[in-house]
Amino acid sequence: MLGRDLAPVLGARHHVIPVSRAEADVTEPARILNVLTASEPDAVVHAAAFTAVDECERQPETAFQVNEEGTRNVASACKELQVPLMYVSTDYVFDGTKPAPYLEGDTPNPLNIYGKSKLKGERRITDLLDRFWIVRISWLFGPMGKNFVRTILGLARGGTPLRVVNDQIGAPTYTADLSVKIEQILRDGPPGVYHITNQGYCSWFEFAREALRQAGLEHTAISPISTEEAGRPAQRPKNSRLANTRLTYESLGLLPEWQDALARYLLRTKETATTLK
Repeated sequence: MLGRDLAPVLGARHHVIPVSRAEADVTEPARILNVLTASEPDAVVHAAAFTAVDECERQPETAFQVNEEGTRNVASACKELQVPLMYVSTDYVFDGTKPAPYLEGDTPNPLNIYGKSKLKGERRITDLLDRFWIVRISWLFGPMGKNFVRTILGLARGGTPLRVVNDQIGAPTYTADLSVKIEQILRDGPPGVYHITNQGYCSWFEFAREALRQAGLEHTAISPISTEEAGRPAQRPKNSRLANTRLTYESLGLLPEWQDALARYLLRTKETATTLK
């Protein structure tokens, strides 16, 4: 999902070589090295991951193979070629027990396999490389692929009453806004760890209710439920709030409010749907 927005944003200023899984599976170190050697990049953005949180609980070996070992393979190739690496990580490296937003320097303590495997990926990078950016994001949505907003609106239009978790708090993040900030960090951001989200926080229930309102579906039946009532296989942090302190410190600017991002996403997907008719 992120890669579809990221490639054209980067392409406006840089020569971009998008690489698909078929071309360079991150679990195959020789292929990764060959592709990077042939392309001679000035920097690598590693956004490939096994991101299905509940499926990671069911397939832990695959999760670690992709998110930890796959990241090691990319980092090893970057080390050999002396190329800096940007790694897209997650809010799920934290356990959600902190009463305030998480700072970039806070100690991770993931609750689920997905978060643990992504944290292992982070540590592979810090162990191997001197020049890297680790970008932690949260609650990603965008026009390409499966995401929370698309799911909620699809269910609502199908007449399904909605039950949405109301005790997990985080920051929705739009792929288009995130892509612009990633490009800026690649150009101007010193190495290290960054938290990047749209501004403002909400629960999944509040996120769903705002999506319904903006889409003209505010009369849809929707009820708040607890994490326990949802009964998902993977534990989720109750507090996924990420403080974007590094962006402020480096004078790189913050992303717009998540409600504004949601409005632009809905307009964009509506225009896309109209164009395809």
